[in-house]
Amino acid sequence: MGRRKGIMSPSLKEELAKELGFYDVVQKEGWGGIRARDAGNMVKLAIEMAERQLMEKR
Repeated sequence: MGRRKGIMSPSLKEELAKELGFYDVVQKEGWGGIRARDAGNMVKLAIEMAERQLMEKR
């Protein structure tokens, strides 16, 4: 099965990586260098941010 195209914009991914503290790894090794746990935390944070935005619009 092939990889799906990412849904998050590059700038959002960078913002999340900076907030979670592993942006230095991304700069050195690229996105393939991050741990699975970091990727999961990044997705979790993105979901939380999206949920907050939806709640604010109500």
